Amino acid sequence: MNSERRVAAVALLLALTLVGCGVGKGDQGSSLTVSAASSLKDAFTQYAEAFSDGEVKLQFAGSNALATQIRQGVRPDIFAAANTELPQELFAAGLVERPIIFAGNRLVIAVGRDAMKVKSLADLSARDITLAIGAAGVPVGDYTAKVLSRLPSVQRAAILNNVRSREPDVGGIVGKLSQGAVDAGFVYITDVEASGGRLKAIELPPALEPHVAYGVAVVKGSAQHKQAETFVAGLLDGGGQRALAGAGFEPPPAGAR
Repeated sequence: MNSERRVAAVALLLALTLVGCGVGKGDQGSSLTVSAASSLKDAFTQYAEAFSDGEVKLQFAGSNALATQIRQGVRPDIFAAANTELPQELFAAGLVERPIIFAGNRLVIAVGRDAMKVKSLADLSARDITLAIGAAGVPVGDYTAKVLSRLPSVQRAAILNNVRSREPDVGGIVGKLSQGAVDAGFVYITDVEASGGRLKAIELPPALEPHVAYGVAVVKGSAQHKQAETFVAGLLDGGGQRALAGAGFEPPPAGAR
């Protein structure tokens, strides 16, 4: 199955099985539906619980799968992605309002708390190492690909040869690491911080770090437009911004678009 058909299949499955949770305070009409990248789960859940403008229904999955759902006719009120490209593509297609960049993050190598085999990027090319990374098209997978593209070809090939799993979202990578199914994986620093000490982070050399920026947009035709605008505004200055900072997110990287 080619990559486009695989993404479409994943999106269809998500549309049928995606679990959303309703949280929030007050009851001012229908709930606000937010489709967001898996890496935003802790921060958005905390924000939604304190959101005073009504109930918030949260749905988490890989950003690309959520974007595909919107292209296929699913209409949440808000779309928040772990990159800026997907919201911009939906904006160009007339499906969302102009996106806003609201947060930054850092890509790191994650290993188990007691792991000793991997202590640096250089160790990932050893023959006895197993890795989990994000699939192509998933923001965490694309950020990983950028890092690997900056390595010498021999080192890059050795690392890719050690990949045992390409996951549809960052949660899948965290799951493989937590189960001990792989030795290491590329995730965001916020995922390590949310692991409750089960994982530890190995920082990438500064020259290799990709600029990780998150974009959000109100979906066109939202029946909860005012609430959606309020929710987005809070990500920039308010309860959402505080929840993001508490979860380890950073301000958007300089020059992010």
